[in-house]
Amino acid sequence: MLKNPNTKYSAFPPVALADRQWPSRQITHPPIWMSTDLRDGNQALFEPMNAARKLQMFRKLVAIGFKEIEVAFPSASQTDFDFVRQLIENGEIPDDVTIEVLSQAREHLIRRTMESVRGARRVIVHIYNATSPVFRETVFGMSRDEVRQLAVDSVMLVKQLAAEQPGTEFVLQYSPETFTATELDFAREVCDAVVAAWDPQPGEKVILNLPATVEVAMPNVYADQVEWMHRHLARREQIVLSVHPHNDRGTAVAAAELAMLAGADRVEGCLFGNGERTGNVDVVTLALNMYTQGIHPGLDFSDINSVARISEECTQLPVHPRHPYVGDLVFTAFSGSHQDAIKKGFERQRPDAPWAVPYMPVDPADLGRSYDSVIRVNSQSGKGGVAHLLQAHYGLVMPRRMQVEFSAAVQRLTDRSGQEVDAHQLWTLFGEEYFEADAPVRYVAHHLFEAGSRQGIRIEAEVGGQPVVFTGEGNGPVEAAVAALGVPIRVQGFEERSMGEGADAAAVAIVEVAMDGVAGSCFGAGMHRNTVTASVRAIVSAANRIRVRRGDTAAATEAADCAT
Repeated sequence: MLKNPNTKYSAFPPVALADRQWPSRQITHPPIWMSTDLRDGNQALFEPMNAARKLQMFRKLVAIGFKEIEVAFPSASQTDFDFVRQLIENGEIPDDVTIEVLSQAREHLIRRTMESVRGARRVIVHIYNATSPVFRETVFGMSRDEVRQLAVDSVMLVKQLAAEQPGTEFVLQYSPETFTATELDFAREVCDAVVAAWDPQPGEKVILNLPATVEVAMPNVYADQVEWMHRHLARREQIVLSVHPHNDRGTAVAAAELAMLAGADRVEGCLFGNGERTGNVDVVTLALNMYTQGIHPGLDFSDINSVARISEECTQLPVHPRHPYVGDLVFTAFSGSHQDAIKKGFERQRPDAPWAVPYMPVDPADLGRSYDSVIRVNSQSGKGGVAHLLQAHYGLVMPRRMQVEFSAAVQRLTDRSGQEVDAHQLWTLFGEEYFEADAPVRYVAHHLFEAGSRQGIRIEAEVGGQPVVFTGEGNGPVEAAVAALGVPIRVQGFEERSMGEGADAAAVAIVEVAMDGVAGSCFGAGMHRNTVTASVRAIVSAANRIRVRRGDTAAATEAADCAT
């Protein structure tokens, strides 16, 4: 019970929409998706992305299939301005992708914003001003007429400046910020005035974005607001009705789904719901919710691990292990009854039949995840759990995804023995699984050499009992070792940890790799007092293990062919 029994909050009033239509509708196709990871998501970070990380994220968003991407608030900082220029001048924007830039309804900010997009092929210019009573009265001290006129004047300025750049196609987007707390008649009045000022010609459309800048009511109320606007806006046929739900009440995904039923054509959000306060709507969850209902979202999440890892790298924010569809543990069952039901479901699931496995709303393979971790030993079972025992007795700290992978080997061991395993058995098994993964390539030694500004490496090894030498170059020993082995793997994670204290302490290197055609990722590990040696051994281990997972029948021949 809250400390104050007398609440100081009032319920949000319902919308007068007795004949609402959205409850009886179904979602039949995906919306227009707009990613705001690089703007709304970025401004919510404790340490905003630098240009390199923003570019990496932009390229990933393009690869996923976003056709509209809000890339910056150019007037907010030189960094944002320069990033927009970088995208345009370096030809980073595909012809079928439209960038979006945001500006408050203030003249000097609009002029700076329009300058940032000079030379672009097509741009969405997003203008906003707050319209709700608390902002009109408390923040700005403006009347309704003054707020409406500010929006109109700003749009007319954008129109004027756009005419000075005839080589660029400009699309207007307007947001009545704090829409959910604005009187509906006034929200419509401002939006209609904005559309009239822009005056789209036949075949042209204006984007009207209705943001839940702060979630102030239940999702059904938001749906009512959106449907009311959908039914009452002038020139509706020339409007793309967009929504931008935030997650203050924890219901942004539900609000977006109901808003689509209510007439929304477009959804703005971030990959994993990053954004101010509790975040924006989670686009991955929203899109995959549609996918589980038989509607392809038009976005490619077939390698969801890669999407999560790049997001984590760029934002420096972790994806929760229980995050819907994406978390490292969402396809892992610890409960015995769950494991039994899932096992039976897999046994009965036919490849040509609709997906119907208990406790699993989506096939992990559709997201590029493997089945290896679905049924596994509970890390909290026995005497402290697998991960706890290895850390407590041997100082080995495995990444969470490696714990999931290694548990499959532990499961096989316990199935054979029918007994509980102790720490020594687990350590022996870990060594057999990773340190002794020496087929088709058995590591013997390596030598580093300088190759101009790059690092060169010669790896002495045995393949099929015969001595071979692999040679490669890279930006460092790890990249050089990958190049030398000639295996088409991508390093997705790398860690080094000490296995003790003092100068003689051994180092363990752990590497996570992926390969096209192989579901999920795969780990390798190497141990040695020399950290570089441990790293090279880990790369060899990972390359061997992922070849085994791929089911190579000619791995030894392939490895020998790569040697010089």
